[in-house]
Amino acid sequence: METLIPIINRLQEVFLTVGAEIIQLPQIVVVGSQSSGKSSVLESLVGRDFLPRGSGIVTRRPLVLQLVNVPPLAERRLQENGNGVKQNANSYPGIKADEWGTFLHSKNQIFTDFLEIRKEIEEETERSSGGNKGISPEPIYLKIFSPHVLNLTLVDLPGITKVPVGDQPEDIEAQVQEMILSFISNPNSLILSVSPANSDLATSDALKLAREVDQDGRRTLLVVSKLDLMDAGTDALEVLLGRVIPVRLGIVGVVNRSQHDINTQKSIEDTARDEQAFLQRHYPSLASRCGSRYLARTLSRLLMHHIRDCLPELKRRVTVLSAQYQARLSSYGQPVEDHSSTLLQIVTKFASDYCNTIEGTATHIQTSELCGGARICYIFHETFGRTLQSIDPLGGLTELDILTAIRNATGPRPALFVPEISFELLVKRQIKRLEEPSLRCVELVHEELQRIIQHCSSYSTQELLRFPKLHDSIVEVVTSLLRKRLPITNDMVHNLVQIELAYINTKHPDFTDAAQVSASVNSQQGLQDGDKCWMNEKVAEEKAPVAGFSSPVKGQAINLLDTAVPVSRKLSAREQRDCEVIQRLIKCYFLIVRKSIQDSVPKTVMHFLVNFVKERLQSELVGQLYKQNLLQGLLIESQDTAQQRTEVAQMLEALQKASNIISEIRETHLW
Repeated sequence: METLIPIINRLQEVFLTVGAEIIQLPQIVVVGSQSSGKSSVLESLVGRDFLPRGSGIVTRRPLVLQLVNVPPLAERRLQENGNGVKQNANSYPGIKADEWGTFLHSKNQIFTDFLEIRKEIEEETERSSGGNKGISPEPIYLKIFSPHVLNLTLVDLPGITKVPVGDQPEDIEAQVQEMILSFISNPNSLILSVSPANSDLATSDALKLAREVDQDGRRTLLVVSKLDLMDAGTDALEVLLGRVIPVRLGIVGVVNRSQHDINTQKSIEDTARDEQAFLQRHYPSLASRCGSRYLARTLSRLLMHHIRDCLPELKRRVTVLSAQYQARLSSYGQPVEDHSSTLLQIVTKFASDYCNTIEGTATHIQTSELCGGARICYIFHETFGRTLQSIDPLGGLTELDILTAIRNATGPRPALFVPEISFELLVKRQIKRLEEPSLRCVELVHEELQRIIQHCSSYSTQELLRFPKLHDSIVEVVTSLLRKRLPITNDMVHNLVQIELAYINTKHPDFTDAAQVSASVNSQQGLQDGDKCWMNEKVAEEKAPVAGFSSPVKGQAINLLDTAVPVSRKLSAREQRDCEVIQRLIKCYFLIVRKSIQDSVPKTVMHFLVNFVKERLQSELVGQLYKQNLLQGLLIESQDTAQQRTEVAQMLEALQKASNIISEIRETHLW
């Protein structure tokens, strides 16, 4: 199991090379209030002074610290010299020091002086956070190699602060807490909560944050620091025994170096001896379960067991992400080598997808709404069909309009029969009403053909999205083709209505003969009663004064043209009969024409617009775009596509390396 932590460290390095942490790796996150002793705890684990010191907030960026146990220098030299030991990857040839450190941001530089490591941390912090107490969420990655450390991965976070200082923003407390939560919310992390012994544990901000993300306490270990600074007559025995606040992973007490010890440069070894002596004097029953050395062993053991528990899910996650990124990389395609072949393939694919969308055989079929040929069918038979069916054959035509048309058709002579010309005038007026919905049908189909372009660009032809100029050119060519065909189709539909208006075929097989209509009306009204009523009305009209006229005043001129025409009046029986005959004839003939228009308009649109575009689309695209002087410009990839392909390729390579690293783990390593 000792090999598990180095494997996690290698995985962390692999994903850091691509600048992304897409997998949450097991690690220990150190959380505590400002000046709670976090830095002292970490230095005691390493055994060296290397962290920045000072008053106020010192840790202003997350520090990801990887501790790697290596053989001592003498043993490594034996390995290098080949004295019975074969050199391996862990020999670290060329490094003439027992302990050293490296930073991710300066990989090739090796720090053997830990004061230089502290200086580099301070300078790197100031480069990102400024020199006046500002904080930054960007981590610093430090790896320390030493024969005196156990394999561990820890994250030191800024201390929880309340009052902003320097150039810190007013919401510094919220920012720090948000940063801490972003690390400890990782379910694969262990939380090392540091709280000083000389403060009330019930008010510990570190424990409060840990409880928010780890309510059952399965991932939290409590470190009680500064045991030697408690008030006289008090101790932390109840706290260390877990009787105040129980913590599932345990509670470890430690003694930190004082500021005097730091100023006098007291060594870590001397501090560890004094710590053990203090624990033996004040907490003899717990001395073996407290102290920095015990804490290091406990953290290493907990982290190894935690890695073992997380490893199956980690392996599954790497496998799933590898498949996803492989699919994404395939969707971006390969860099263009043969421009001619690539352009022809894309144009052919687009034309095929466009036609398949109309035919309903496309690979990507929408389930949320109708599109393509299905929508065109809906326009023909639902939208256009229902609109025609809703048109009243006699809409906008009153009985007075009909009677006026009859009288105008007879001229100065009283009519004995209903004149045919009045029927033609009135029925043509009604037929013209069919033209507007027919042209609207053409417009709707044209709009759908435009929508299919975007549909194919977004779903069917992913390769096309790589080349913005080619995409725009294809859209322009298809749009231009549709724009040219639209007026031609409109003219043909307009002509369909004009054809119907050109000749009123009263001999149409489905048209009822006027004589039959007249006979039917007469039989309903009764011919004799009708004649009698007509004669009586005629006599009454002769005796009665003309409607709208009054007896002229003596000596006053009469202007008949100034008399208003009555808007409505009661029709005579004969007028009612004539109106009804015309109405029946108009309705009968209008239904014949409407049926014809309803059938012929979709056929016209399909022939002159839809089918024409389908048949000419590919040849039009090739003719307009397949030109040697255009190939280079059209097949320039967008910067986003090229960048995304590079990023995805790097991420896929990192995932493959991670998979190889995980595959090195044998079942025997887990137990």
